[in-house]
Amino acid sequence: MRSTTILYKTEPAGILSQLANGSFHFRYLETWLEDKKKPAISLTMPKSKREFKSSHLFPVFFHLLPEGLNKQAVCRFKKIDPADHFGILLHTAQYDTSGAITINQSLN
Repeated sequence: MRSTTILYKTEPAGILSQLANGSFHFRYLETWLEDKKKPAISLTMPKSKREFKSSHLFPVFFHLLPEGLNKQAVCRFKKIDPADHFGILLHTAQYDTSGAITINQSLN
């Protein structure tokens, strides 16, 4: 299993995991759920105690991945399979993303 902390505007909001069978799970942190001022990270993932599950990387995280030549360069340089979306996310979404969501790779 691989996991990472999902940050929303640099604050820990939840945990994203990929299980051995390839499925993805996301759950909000209790501290994020308890604070009424904190928003959901996505309209498709409203704040809830339930764990979100998917056989594919959730769209809100998939859209953080590089495309085209940038993806090819990352995969070649980091020796990542282009189909390993979670691996690419771990290496590219730590700093500069096109939105409020980044990751903290400290759980890996």
